[in-house]
Parts: sequence; C-alpha cells; structure tokens
Amino acid sequence: GLHQALEAKENVKVEAATQTYATITLQNYFRMYSKLAGMTGTAETEAGEFWDIYKLDVTVIPTNRPVIRKDYEDKVYKTVREKYNAVINEVEGLVKQGRPVLVGTTSVEISELLSRMLNRKGIKHNVLNAKLHAKEADIVAEAGQAGAVTIATNMAGRGTDIKLGPGVKEAGGLAIIGTERHDSRRVDRQLRGRAGRQGDPGSSQFYVSLEDNLMRLFGSERIASIMDRLGLEEGEVIQHSMISKSIERAQKKVEENNFGIRKRLLEYDDVMNAQRDVIYKKRRHALFGERLALDISNMIYDTIESIVFDTQENRDYEAFKMELITNLGIESPFDEKEFMQRKPDDLVQELYQQAYNNYRQKSERIARETYPVIKNVYENEGQRYKTIAIPMTDGSKSLDIITNLEKAYNSEGREVIVAIEKIVTLKIIDDAWKEHLRELDDLKQSVQNASYEQKDPLLIYKFESFELFKQMINKINRDIVSFITKCDLPANKEVQVESVFKPASIDLSQLKTGRTEIGGGQGGDPNKFGHDTQQQQVTQPIRVEKKVGRNDPCPCGSGKKYKHCHGRDA
Repeated sequence: GLHQALEAKENVKVEAATQTYATITLQNYFRMYSKLAGMTGTAETEAGEFWDIYKLDVTVIPTNRPVIRKDYEDKVYKTVREKYNAVINEVEGLVKQGRPVLVGTTSVEISELLSRMLNRKGIKHNVLNAKLHAKEADIVAEAGQAGAVTIATNMAGRGTDIKLGPGVKEAGGLAIIGTERHDSRRVDRQLRGRAGRQGDPGSSQFYVSLEDNLMRLFGSERIASIMDRLGLEEGEVIQHSMISKSIERAQKKVEENNFGIRKRLLEYDDVMNAQRDVIYKKRRHALFGERLALDISNMIYDTIESIVFDTQENRDYEAFKMELITNLGIESPFDEKEFMQRKPDDLVQELYQQAYNNYRQKSERIARETYPVIKNVYENEGQRYKTIAIPMTDGSKSLDIITNLEKAYNSEGREVIVAIEKIVTLKIIDDAWKEHLRELDDLKQSVQNASYEQKDPLLIYKFESFELFKQMINKINRDIVSFITKCDLPANKEVQVESVFKPASIDLSQLKTGRTEIGGGQGGDPNKFGHDTQQQQVTQPIRVEKKVGRNDPCPCGSGKKYKHCHGRDA
C-alpha cells in the first residue's frame, strides 16, 4: 500500500496493487540445477554458507605466482576528519614516490569528498563511481601508471586487470588505500586483490575511524578507552594486530547476522517451494497434455470424496444433493436413507462412475455438435484460418476455447475437448495460485507476532500455509470439475474464427465468417469486412445454433427445466 499512499499524497491516479504471478528465492533457483559449481577469489570466508545452503565444498587453488603484496595492519583514528586528512597525506607521499594509488571507498559521497580534498592539494586524479560506464574500463586500465591516482567505490571497475606502467614495479607497485572497513570481509579482500596480481609488488592499507559504522556498532568504546589511556593527540594513530583482529571479529558478526537473515528467508521459501512443485507439476501436465486426462479423473474423484465425507459426517442430505448439482451437475442417485446408511467409500465409487461417464458422454456430444462447423470452415476456408474460438458456458461463467482448426478437423472435434480441459485447468490454476501467493505474503507478515508469545513464527507459518494450500487445491479441483462437467455450447451463441489472412466472403446457410483486412487491399478497420472490393459491412462471425426445448433440462446445470430457469423470459 505504500505506492498507493504516495500516489494519493501527490494527487495522481491511484493504481491497483501489483499482482505477484510467481516467486522464488535465488537459493532455491540455483538448487534446481542438477550440477552446481562456481569460481571466485573470495569464497573462502563464506565456506560455511556454501555448505549449509548448497552442500558445496570450497577448495582453495594456489596462486599462479607467489603473492608478494604487503598487507599492513589497519590505522585507527579517533575521528573521520583525522582519518581523511591522513589518507590525503598518504596519497600525496605515494605520488611523490612515483607509485600509482587506488583509493577504495564505500560510497559515492565519500568518493566525491576525497576528490574535493585532493583538488585543494592540487593532486590530479580520476573518480570512478559506477556512473561512467563507458569510461570505466579505460580509467581502471590507466590506474597502474606512475603517479596515477584513482578513487573508486568498491563495486566500480571490478574485472579489469590493472597493468603496471614503466618504472612502477621498481617504485613498489600499486598502492591500495581503503578508507573504511566494509561490513563484509569479502569486499575488503576484493579491494586488496586489485594489487599484487601475478607476483607484482604492491601494498594495501586500511584507514579506520571510531566514527565509522562498523566501529560504532562493534567495540569502538573499548578502543576509544585505550586511546584515552594512551593520551593520544589530534591526528595520532593506533596500528596494532589486536585492533585489526577486533575489526575482523566485528565483520564476522555482521556476516553471520546477514547469513541468518538469508537463511531465515530461505526457510520460509522452502515451505512455499514444496507447494510450488505441486502446482507447477499440475500446470505442466495441462500445458503439455501429459497425464491431463488422468489428473481430471483424479480431480473428479477427489471432489466427490470431499463432498461425500463432509456431508455424511454432518448428516446433511440436502447439502449433499445441492453440492452434487453445484459441482457436478448431476442429481443424487441415492435417497436419504441409503445416503446415511451406506459406507462413504461405496458412495464415492458409485458417484464417480456416474459422474465420469456423464462427463465422457457430454464431451463426445460437444465434439459431435462442433464438428460440422469445424468441417465446414476447414474445407472452405482452411487455408486462411488457423484457429477457431468456441464459446463455452457453465451457466454463470463463459470462456472462449481457442483450438487449432486443423487438429480439430482431423480429430473430428475431439481436439475441442482437449482444449477445454487444458484452457480451463490453466486458467483456474493460475488464478488460484496468484491469490495463494498474496495470502502467503499476508501470512508471513502476521505470524511474526507469534514471537511475542514465545512461539516460533516459522512453525506456525508451516502449519497455516499447509492449511491454506489444502484449501486452494480443494478449490482448484472443485472449480475445474464444476466447469468441465457443466459447461456446454450456449444457446444462440457464436463460434468465432480467428483468421490470419483476409478471407473471401462466403454465403452458407448456417455459417457466416467474419474477416479483417490484414495487409494490402482495403483499409484495415477491424470492425468491418469487405463484401467485395467496393463494399464493406459489419463482421458476422460463424454461428452455431443450438435449440433448447422448453421442457429440456436447462444447459446451466441447475437441474430445472429450461422454461423454469434461463428460458423463463424466452
């Protein structure tokens, strides 16, 4: 709701909330691969996480040539101002020695501050802050020339090797200056690793102040008290291995905290991942036709089982009858006494046979009724039409079933039934899954309050999400079964043909094809089609007339006669 609140505040149109269609964490995405491997120079500090999440070992490969870079202990100052002054003095001294300097910063703001300080000193330098994408590689490539000064954020220019210019090796190689310790040891190591490549000489030095974020969070009071006891003056520095180790311990704590957050997120996603696998498997079956017929058979059985067990347990025969009509479009074959006395499994088995046979018979009838139109269109206009749209309704909802014209013709209309099953299944699964994702998001927020009761929110999330998932699967089954068992060709409705080419007008007694101008010829108004090259008239789609007698059962599946239901006003 934050986005909508902002739109309301700015008096612009308040848009609908965005809808999540699919979601996955990076960890679960990577774990879908059967083989997983990677290479990085700084994985050693994260070896525990790689093993916990991916079951991957981290192996250290020795360097090609021995590393001779000198990594100095951190220099710790009391204030940020003292630290930056020391950095500028150090840069000035290194430039006089003819050494190139790379100054690493944690943010663009610090880069620009140091740039202003260097300008006051009259030191020529380049600033690299991931804004100059085109020049980035060129600036980093020049960073190894004698006397060159480059200020870069930790992210900028990575992946470009810094070649040392003439005379630089003799002067001591590239000097790395870090203006602050990062939350993660990996980023610090990446900065150090810019120097000393392939056995080149070089040095690295980090400058830290007690006002830095990391130091404020962890242990700055202890170091501050040491500084006070030693009586350090303005600008004086502490440099000791104990301090460097203390900073590294602080970084470890931050890394562990961040890993804990990532792991917790993954634990929540693991719950959803199991549900995601079930839904995507159902969706794949519908999409590619694999096992779809078996899935629908199972859905009919599960729906009947749910109806029988729920209503018999409540001893509610009227509800049982209503559920059968609503979900399956059939009358109860049992009277009340029989329903109460017989075993639920026997009732389920008998009802399943009746419902499934009714469904197959109805499917064959729909195929027979649509085939004459499909045959007519294919034989007369098959070279111009690729698909045919057949409207279907269950009395309350309507859906256009798009199917391949040639396949429908070759299968004598049976392809229409396959298309109905496929499209209905996909649509209902997609709608239900989107709604389920929203509910899980809300649930994840609400279960956090369980921690106030000394309960584990994750455990409650697992129980609650499983219940929501069961309800969703039950709803999917019922909605699919309800539509496919009750749907039929609507009375006095049209079967529309989608064309990919401009068809010629034809005059058949029960068939009128619409056409849309595509390509050359007349202007392409999609609401009109040419009777000939001179005239235009309104599009008339193909019609399939289905006459329903006044005393016939209503096509909506209510069980009433047509004259007492939808035909009351006819």
